[in-house]
Amino acid sequence: MASSASRPVIGLTTYLEQSQCGVWDVRASFLPEVYLNAVTRAGGVVVLLPPQPSAPDSARDIVSRLDGLIIPGGKDVDPARYGEPAHETTDEPRRDRDQLEDNLFAAAIAANLPFLGICRGAQMLNVHQGGNLIQHLPDVIGHDHYQKGGGTFTSMDVVVEGGTHLARIAGDTVQGAQMYHHQAIKDLGRDLVVSARTSDGVIEGIELTTVDFGVAVQWHPEETSDADPRLFDALVEAAHHYRSRS
Repeated sequence: MASSASRPVIGLTTYLEQSQCGVWDVRASFLPEVYLNAVTRAGGVVVLLPPQPSAPDSARDIVSRLDGLIIPGGKDVDPARYGEPAHETTDEPRRDRDQLEDNLFAAAIAANLPFLGICRGAQMLNVHQGGNLIQHLPDVIGHDHYQKGGGTFTSMDVVVEGGTHLARIAGDTVQGAQMYHHQAIKDLGRDLVVSARTSDGVIEGIELTTVDFGVAVQWHPEETSDADPRLFDALVEAAHHYRSRS
């Protein structure tokens, strides 16, 4: 591994979807550039981790080469993972990605590797820890403000719980958090605490109490990272400390 003075290596999982580029129309691994910019702006080096055949030992090999991990947004987590049939609005499952990210979370937690979950990443963390999800939030809260569709984010303020990592990073309120999720965290998994909610009670932040830095949010901080880079700065700083101890 490189010296502690070098830039920490941050792994980000990716989409695997049908994609077009020039004359090609193929399944491809990709991730929106805003994620990459957010990490590099914070001082990290990005390594992309596409969906691929995964087992616990291969996930441990991946984690051993990283200083930090981000599980970003994407399609809905397969509800079979928390013992429920799919709601009619739930995405067709991406089981290869689910399996990789589940194994990566297990390996990262065991290694105390700093990690940040974003949207799907927060939901995946909760499911990994034995929690479950609200499969269609409008059924519970009666409106679609959290995901209006068409790729347009909704801006909402988020109230942060005192005494959490998120409070130390962002203070008592995150203003203008960018929302795009029709699912939400329902019952918390083991060793998780709520770190943020919206005014109508939807859980927007969780963190894992058994690691030094295990933070996850349901909004999209990469969409405002040029103006408010605090979550990415905090992850990269934690990755620096992790590298120096390794």
